[in-house]
Amino acid sequence: MRTVTRGQVLGFRLRAQQLDRAAGTLADTAVLDIGVQDTGADGALWALAIRGVDVRSLPDGALATVWTIRGAPHLYRRSDLSSVAAATAPFSDADAGKRIYDAAKPLKAAGISNLQALEAVAGAMREIVTAPMVKGEMSRRLTERLDRPYLRDCTPCGATHVYEMPFRLAALRAGLELQPGTSPPVLEPVPDLVPRKAPEQRHDVVRAYLRLLGPATPKLVAGYLDAPVKDVQARWPADVVEVDVEGERRWLLADDADRHAVEPPPVTRLLGPFDLYLQARDRPLLVADPGSAKDLWRTLGRPGGVLVDGEIVGTWRARRSGASVAVTVSLWRPSSAETRGAITEQAERLAAFRGAQLSGVDIAG
Repeated sequence: MRTVTRGQVLGFRLRAQQLDRAAGTLADTAVLDIGVQDTGADGALWALAIRGVDVRSLPDGALATVWTIRGAPHLYRRSDLSSVAAATAPFSDADAGKRIYDAAKPLKAAGISNLQALEAVAGAMREIVTAPMVKGEMSRRLTERLDRPYLRDCTPCGATHVYEMPFRLAALRAGLELQPGTSPPVLEPVPDLVPRKAPEQRHDVVRAYLRLLGPATPKLVAGYLDAPVKDVQARWPADVVEVDVEGERRWLLADDADRHAVEPPPVTRLLGPFDLYLQARDRPLLVADPGSAKDLWRTLGRPGGVLVDGEIVGTWRARRSGASVAVTVSLWRPSSAETRGAITEQAERLAAFRGAQLSGVDIAG
């Protein structure tokens, strides 16, 4: 079994996710195959920008935002949505039950399968949303239509609602997308969406994880998808090879076997809090120190990660005031003048992305 070092894993992921390239197009941007999470002020478009995509000149409607993996909003090429819908659907009824969390219990008690429930919610959503509709109004109308097993009593607001995860996971199944930049979210029908029974191979979420976040195990992929491990194992690709990473047996796609032989290139990036590079489920491999990991992956108010030559070396935040942006960086270890200069360049890039002037960069550590 071939041994792959930690540095080679990080180098592979950095290159696979194209964080080292200067320019690219939507068509050749690999992370769009698995979806780019669009959470926070510097979400999916910033993730594309630091991968060389000129987001200011994108054709209208070329991208679409839909709720998919873990119920989070993700950005995809609009032309891929039919394949994406098939790729991100639950693998089985047990998988659907795991993905909808506590909503599965009352359904089971009522004799309703999890997949049947998602179809019922999707059917109702499809009938309700024929034009743009804010999420709250959609939820209100769904609550009026659906039976008690689909609903929960919300103590904080003293009302009854549809369970959140079935709501989100049924939306694309219903042919609905999110209007970009809306808060609260506005849903609208996807024009001419034709359902597919099977996805294109590049959208297969198990293969995509291995291609972009490998080497991996079924457990790591299942953690990313919120799916049962046995469902991932049942869909494990045949064209994989075993490797040893830090004493653990893992797998990668055979086509990628020779791409793990190099260390990370010299690249500095300010990764958004939910950038794919930070979404791998082997967090200790990426950030070994528990205190640093706790700082980066906070439950609330998560900061971005400072990427230097494959390593996450600290966190960053940006605050806008009028037409200017100030960036605060907290490094976990001493840094060189060269590294600080590269971080400042990336802060300037962030300010330009936001259409603002950089008012200052405070680098601590």
